[in-house]
Amino acid sequence: MIGKGKRFLFLQGPHGPWFRQLGRMLVASGATVSRVGFNGGDRLLWRGPGYIPFTGRIEDWPATLDRIVTEHEITDLVIYGDTRPVHAEAVRLAKVRNITVHVFEEGYLRPYWISYERGGSNGHSRLMDLSVPDMRQALARVDTDLPDAPAHWGDMRQHMFWGAVYHFFVFAGYFAYRNYTPHRSITVTREFLLYLKRFLLLPLHRWERMAATWRIRRGGFPYHLVLLQLEHDSSFRNHSPFASSRDFIAMVMEGFAKGAAQHHHLVFKAHPLEDGRARIAEVIRALAAENGLSGRVHFVRGGKLAELLNHARSAVTVNSTAAQQALWRGLPLRAFGTAVYAKPEFVSTQPIDRFFHQPTRPDTRAYREYRRYLLETSQIAGGFYSANGRRRLLRQVVDMMLEGEDPYDALKQGNAAPRQQLRLVARG
Repeated sequence: MIGKGKRFLFLQGPHGPWFRQLGRMLVASGATVSRVGFNGGDRLLWRGPGYIPFTGRIEDWPATLDRIVTEHEITDLVIYGDTRPVHAEAVRLAKVRNITVHVFEEGYLRPYWISYERGGSNGHSRLMDLSVPDMRQALARVDTDLPDAPAHWGDMRQHMFWGAVYHFFVFAGYFAYRNYTPHRSITVTREFLLYLKRFLLLPLHRWERMAATWRIRRGGFPYHLVLLQLEHDSSFRNHSPFASSRDFIAMVMEGFAKGAAQHHHLVFKAHPLEDGRARIAEVIRALAAENGLSGRVHFVRGGKLAELLNHARSAVTVNSTAAQQALWRGLPLRAFGTAVYAKPEFVSTQPIDRFFHQPTRPDTRAYREYRRYLLETSQIAGGFYSANGRRRLLRQVVDMMLEGEDPYDALKQGNAAPRQQLRLVARG
């Protein structure tokens, strides 16, 4: 059996049953699978053999992990993101022990793809050291059509549902895992209530979003689009130069006030999973007034990105993956922080006021080569949160995990398997 001799250790995964289903498929391949659970949500979403509860303090984790890896003769580590403390420690140990690290993340070309890499993701990804010419050389023997950029986020309701379920059981299992420390800065109870509130307010937020979008479309003014990142997301906390969303918004406002034409407007679009903990709308209103921009600044709460991008003059972000939809459309992009797409061929390095005055356009041909490279390597069609999305992933990613090469080396050496791709049409 192809998986015989492989011993996988799962740590924390995305909300929902994805890790459990992936583990079962690996067992079917002949591999041995174990899972460390840190709270009641992890216990609920695994079910079955191989579960190892960790009920100690965070300072006990390195020694406990070392013992687990030794006793179970672990050959492979499976994680979702690589920056939360328990995962960062696990990656460190894996490098010392020569253990293969399989990292899942939300897709760089989300929403209809997820990322599968080895060793690290985002600012720790191998993509950070790969140039466009490197990618062009690896693609020399590949000639496939590119699917269009998707028009909206996928599986949003399922994402919110599984988030609420997970945090409810984290809360319910408190006494069994009383030493559990969330990787977020807020309490488990607060996180659960935020998920629940966001899920219940979906209809109200939809009408609010439609009204804001209607005002922008009816206004007839040129505008620049700011793609906001989640302040508590690891991409923002670990791979950006800002301490808070407010710092980023303030810098953008000041640059816009100095450099943009007087008839231009500024549109801030919230991340689809923004839950209100950072009070973004209030911050934007206050800073607009401070910079003399009242009436020229707009806030849109989540929703479809294509409608706004199709008519924007440029886009600004920290390191949001949504920026790649701007590049797909050939829009000038100013990105701050560490991002896998921040290549000199297609991301501006102008001071922010100069960017708003006269932004430089990307090399769209270079970007399409970059995007094709991602779709042939680390971007897998499917999703973590819907049943159909998980089925798509399982058809592709299990074989990739069992291969001796990571996706980037497999393409370079001509061993990459044919990829399942989506044919999507962007609407807006």
